[in-house]
Parts: sequence; structure tokens; C-alpha cells
Amino acid sequence: MTAVQESAPGRIVILNGAPRAGKSSIVAAIQESFDGVWINLGVDRFMAMTPARYQPGIGLRPGGERPDLEPIVATLYRALYAAIAAHSRLGINVVVDVGHHDAYSRPLGILPACARLLDGLPALFVGVRCPVEVIMQRRRATGWNADLPPDAPPPDPVLRWQSAVHDPGIYDLEVDTSVLSAAECAALIRRRLETGPAPTALRRLAAMAAPQEANHVIR
Repeated sequence: MTAVQESAPGRIVILNGAPRAGKSSIVAAIQESFDGVWINLGVDRFMAMTPARYQPGIGLRPGGERPDLEPIVATLYRALYAAIAAHSRLGINVVVDVGHHDAYSRPLGILPACARLLDGLPALFVGVRCPVEVIMQRRRATGWNADLPPDAPPPDPVLRWQSAVHDPGIYDLEVDTSVLSAAECAALIRRRLETGPAPTALRRLAAMAAPQEANHVIR
């Protein structure tokens, strides 16, 4: 009997940043320009699949406003990362857009726990940064906060995203979409994938997980 040769794992790119930081545009640039199949999994896809009574699901913003949703948010994040790992182990590349934070009604440790689920897989963790002034310009351009005067301070939820989404700030690569186009960000990500160094951010984040999470790694 001929042994079945396992395919190499697909590459994983995780884009983490606040809403309107430009993650979706980078996803589109990666899918358009990178070789091979790149499947997009992330917050918008998961929110679209989540029943209305559990919205906004993994899109729950910082501030601890919905402690009743937090257990399902933690579970949905684990399901997302299990799906990412499953795609990669089948040789499928995955690009993920998320907004991780731990500013719930209590710390949930979701990001370190999820990082454990990608143990041994080629995953690059990218911080997508954008100044709050540009975030507000983009929100107004898409119909959000359009009633606010241009010189009004950003709403508290926007400021909470800015302060929480990049904590602890451990990344393999960071890009600023206020100075780089989506195509330029994708090109930097491609270069890092092709030339290295090998990613380490998720391994370092996984080491921060609570001890009990060690028993939950999905293989």
C-alpha cells in the first residue's frame, strides 16, 4: 500500500486592529495578489453566521457592556481558530481579520487561548494600526457618526477600541494604513512570509494563556 503524503500546512495571516483600520482592504489585496487559494475567515464572516440574539458575537466591543454574551464570545473565538487550524492542516491558506481585546467585564484571555490552537502552524500575527483621526474620517465616510461635527472628540467606544485592541501589542509585523495603501501593506506581509524571519508572536502569546488552557489544544 502506498503511503498518503500529507500536504504542507497552509499559511495563516491574522490581521488584528480596530474597526475601520483597513483590515478588510488588506484581506482583499492578499486574496487578489498572493499565489494560491487564500480563504478569508474573520469577524465579519462570523458575525454574519451568528444568530441575531447573540449579536454582535465576536465583534463585541471593549467596555464590558454585555457580560451575558461573553461566554459565547469566548467559545465562538475558539471555534474560529479551530476552523483556521483545520484549513491550514488541509494545506489551505487563510487570512483572518479580527479585533482582539480583553476589555470585557472581566479578563477572558481569549487571544492567548486562541494562539494555543495554532501551535505548530505557520501563522503570522499582524497589527493593523491607524490613528483615531483617520478612523473617524472613515467612519463618517461610511455613514457612522456623520452627525458629529468634524472637530468633535471621538466617541468613547472608538477610543476604547484604540486603547484595547493592541494590548499587549505582541506582533510579528505592524502596518499603518494611514500612510500605506492596502496593496503596500499586503506587499510587506508577502515579503515577511517569503524572506522571514519565522513568526514568533503567537507562540509568545500562547505562553501567556492560563494553565487550564493547555488541555484544550485542538489537533
